[in-house]
Amino acid sequence: MNAASQAQLDVSVESKSGLERSVVVRVPIDQIEQQVDQRLTRVGKTARLKGFRPGKVPQKVLRQHYGGQVRQEVVSDVIRSSLARALAQEQLNAAGGPAIELLRDGGDSHLAYRATFEVFPEVTLRPLSELSFDVPSVEIADSDVDEVLERLRDQRAELEVVERPSKADDRITVDFTGTIDGEPFEGGQGEDVAILVGAGQVIDDFDAALVGLSAGESRTVDVTFPDDYPAAELAGKQAVFEIAAKQVEEKILPELDDEFAEQFGVAEGGIEGLRTDVRVNMQRELDQRLKAETRRSALEALREAHSIDVPKALIEDEISMLQQSTMRQLGIDDAAKAPPREEFRETASRRAALALLIQELIRERELKADRARIDARISELASGYENPQQAAQQYRASRDLMAQIESGVLEEQAVELLADEAQTTPKAVEFSEFMR
Repeated sequence: MNAASQAQLDVSVESKSGLERSVVVRVPIDQIEQQVDQRLTRVGKTARLKGFRPGKVPQKVLRQHYGGQVRQEVVSDVIRSSLARALAQEQLNAAGGPAIELLRDGGDSHLAYRATFEVFPEVTLRPLSELSFDVPSVEIADSDVDEVLERLRDQRAELEVVERPSKADDRITVDFTGTIDGEPFEGGQGEDVAILVGAGQVIDDFDAALVGLSAGESRTVDVTFPDDYPAAELAGKQAVFEIAAKQVEEKILPELDDEFAEQFGVAEGGIEGLRTDVRVNMQRELDQRLKAETRRSALEALREAHSIDVPKALIEDEISMLQQSTMRQLGIDDAAKAPPREEFRETASRRAALALLIQELIRERELKADRARIDARISELASGYENPQQAAQQYRASRDLMAQIESGVLEEQAVELLADEAQTTPKAVEFSEFMR
């Protein structure tokens, strides 16, 4: 590092509204000219210009051909490096990239520019013991296990054609034709459509009209599409449907016996063995849900206990991540069809604020990522691959992936700290209600 780079920069700082700051930096022109000369000399060693041998091109000619481009590159590099030094010198922690404006008041002796940016807020945490939140207390009752077993029976049910009017839980096969104001509409016709009566597979008015129909019977019904119907052109509209029943089938549920248990891999213990397996799986799922709910409640209590300014750049980054995640979930590839960014702003603001609070908690308590947890997380992630050992090695070899894993483990440790030190109140919740 040369003496010029070690010298104090000519910097002036201006505080604007909120977290916004503006710095004006002045860099001596001779430093820039020196770098331009050095870079042109390097260019001259390989430059091929007509009439000159490589390495023999005069400096004046090099300036004529490459001076503008080289100067532009040097100025860009000088702004980048000097701004980093200026921020360190003034102890400013920028959040997001700055907006750069070249100024004319540097004269012939200096390059002057203004950088405008937001800084991270100063976060002061309240004692965790002052925070409070409810923690769900959930027990699995025998009736909850019975409900799961009934769902398993329903999944293994067979269908038998019956000669009677349909009722709830039957499957009815129908043809239908719908019109609005006497005109057919897209999606309003169907043939040999099988519908489970009362299961909510069709809109309510249509579903209700299926009850009491026998094979060979027809019925005309008025149907009102809900206001929030996915097809916007039909939302709130009234239609008339002609429904013709072709077949009614009744569910025949299997007996809860040893044979039924064997279908789920229970070779010994019969139906009681199946009940035990079902309860174990329910408990595993419940524990995961309880952990997630405790995390959510703890983080929400932390966020509500603090009011902090959040840099706009962080919020915009969160919006972008939420938008991209939603597009992946919906299978949207065309950016023009992306959900509006404003839909994610409130959630993004909360997430950005929480990230700042968690970072401060980790810093304040000097938390370090637990190595055993990191290893366990890698093993968990790698287990889904065909070669888990190779996948684990790839995770460990990736600096970005390891940073993500360590960040997740640190957040987990911070949430546990919150739950340990905050005031928590058990709140009894029925299993079925909680899992819903």
